[in-house]
Amino acid sequence: MALPAVGAAGFVIGADISPAMLEAARARLNEALFSPVAADGQMLPFQDGSFDCVICQLGLQFFPRPTLGLAEFRRVLRRGGRVAVCVVSSPDRAPMWGILADAISRFRPALRNILYLSFSLGDPTRLEALLTDTGFRDVRVERETRGAIIESFEEYWEPIEADGKLVMSVEMLIGSGSA
Repeated sequence: MALPAVGAAGFVIGADISPAMLEAARARLNEALFSPVAADGQMLPFQDGSFDCVICQLGLQFFPRPTLGLAEFRRVLRRGGRVAVCVVSSPDRAPMWGILADAISRFRPALRNILYLSFSLGDPTRLEALLTDTGFRDVRVERETRGAIIESFEEYWEPIEADGKLVMSVEMLIGSGSA
């Protein structure tokens, strides 16, 4: 989505802590304007004020210190730049992930906290406070529902086994603000 928005004069940097995710993104995008960079979102290797926009899609909830990540996002944004953060909502609003987390945690209770990390920023008030407390202005948090029909477990599992892609019904919170 970002590539068409930046046009021929811009560029998109995909930062992820996982080299495998970056390799998959590079293979899928195959665009000269896209550069993958292995980086920890809590310690970005970019100069202050380098970007017009920072987008974090389904990652912030896994940061050990989300406020540190948001502070880094703000640091690398130009004055007036924008941030957009997408996180999974609550287990009851993301039934496939919620049911899976419930089922696995019944058999492996020691994994419960890890399994529920997906939902750790699902409270809209908390997400808004994190953005505001980190210095973002004009903060807005919205619920958005994305959905798809999965006909069978095999249809659900096959792309995960093949290449990690998954489409399912999930409600997300979209938080945004300006620097």
